Amino acid sequence: MFSTFKLVMVGILVSSLAGAGLYVMKLRSDNAILKANQIKLEEAVASQQEVIAQQKADFETIMAANAKLQETRDILKQELQNLDDKFNKTNASGKKRDIGDLAVNRPESVERVINRASDNALRCVEVAMGAELTEKEINATKPSEINSECPSLVNPNYVPAE
Repeated sequence: MFSTFKLVMVGILVSSLAGAGLYVMKLRSDNAILKANQIKLEEAVASQQEVIAQQKADFETIMAANAKLQETRDILKQELQNLDDKFNKTNASGKKRDIGDLAVNRPESVERVINRASDNALRCVEVAMGAELTEKEINATKPSEINSECPSLVNPNYVPAE
């Protein structure tokens, strides 16, 4: 009976050692899998950090472009308002000038004004592209002598009255 008891104890001991060995081997394989997963996770985090950094840089670029676009829009809006004010001035009697009404009632006058302004605008483009100023343009000092479309470019000696 003592020997059966020993055999049972040895069997339990061997089974326990075998089970512990299998358990340790399972833990080692789980550990290897977890290490591989950790490496993949760290690579994914690094990749995501790069994407986030690129998105931040893109966002800053977009915001800068948006600010520049907004600034350009504001300038164009102001120029449009100035042009609208130029064509819709209030006359001496307090009535707003209507360019459409003027064109219907006095087409020759409006045609003359538009043609002169077009000629002046074309001259502005020519000078901006490098054309030489004429003697008349350089010496212009009176409002009646200047190119009213771009006096600072075409008439360097003209000083506007304030």
